[in-house]
Amino acid sequence: MGKTFGRRESLKVMVRGVPIGGGSPVTVQTMIKRPPEDVEGIIADIKLLAAQGCDIIRLAIPDENAARSIKQIVTQSPIPVVADVHFHPKLALLSIEAGVHKLRLNPGNIRRTTDVIAIAREAKSAGIPIRVGVNSGSIPQDLREKYGDDKISPLVEGAERHVAILNDAGFHDIVVAIKSSDVEEMIAANRAYAAKHSEPLHLGVTESGTLYMGSVRSSVGIGVLLEEGTGDTIRVSLAADPTWEVRCGLEILRSLGLKPKGLRVIACPACGRAEIDVHALAERIEAAMEGLQGDLDIAVMGCVVNGPGEVGAADIGICGGKGRGVIVVGGGWLEVASEDELIDKFMVELNALLDKS
Repeated sequence: MGKTFGRRESLKVMVRGVPIGGGSPVTVQTMIKRPPEDVEGIIADIKLLAAQGCDIIRLAIPDENAARSIKQIVTQSPIPVVADVHFHPKLALLSIEAGVHKLRLNPGNIRRTTDVIAIAREAKSAGIPIRVGVNSGSIPQDLREKYGDDKISPLVEGAERHVAILNDAGFHDIVVAIKSSDVEEMIAANRAYAAKHSEPLHLGVTESGTLYMGSVRSSVGIGVLLEEGTGDTIRVSLAADPTWEVRCGLEILRSLGLKPKGLRVIACPACGRAEIDVHALAERIEAAMEGLQGDLDIAVMGCVVNGPGEVGAADIGICGGKGRGVIVVGGGWLEVASEDELIDKFMVELNALLDKS
């Protein structure tokens, strides 16, 4: 199930049966964007995201009502639920009591050491790991002053400081996240931390941007580190629907051989030679495949230059022509159809191929 070689050696933590680190498959996370009082909507969102391949879901817990309502969410969620808590130790304790499977916590913004110790004790008793870390926008002022123009060292030392607080409280079941909205800073800081420590790493380019720009920037930052063997769980943070975060995250892993490739559409960019609307055809095929499971290459090509070769190398594909197209399965010429019939006939052949696989 994907690459297991060349990965950084990290410790393993368990999140309700889902492993992070220790050579386990890289997991995909996202965060619910509904207000916490919309419990029914959140549960529906989680079930949809889980069906699309999300492994772990995170919820913001801004107040006591949210901390108490998370119990209902936890009992109905098909995937592990992470409570995202800041500043207020009581919210972390209430979340643990409600049965969450992991905490996202920054010990540095909880003022009293006794409160951190209490959270660590309860989390340890419940078998709940804690994700700690630092973002480029939340570096402590003393570290900014200490390092001046050096943007990397404050991120690394900030994360080390949070880990040390928990370690001093006797807690070691930790996942570390070091994020920046600057891709190069995010890569460099994670490299530096990974070289010195063994906690599993959560990767992400924080506040990466809109669907288009954020997907590109996240793919570069996360992809570079994963290709080097660093990273155990990921979130693509987008100013977009969380379904896109999951889809982009999965595609990053598939592109690197860290997950089965699934149904992958290979489509030519089209040019003046194309005598069929390749873009529309590829998008219609992707939409028609929604919800189907398999491990196939699907080629959608627009002319006779690269088309026959690409389609022939794929498991199934279409090579378009003027007003018609050729459906090819397993390298064999199967059928010529009118352009209007292409999608329906293609889906018949695709489903037959999936039934055999």
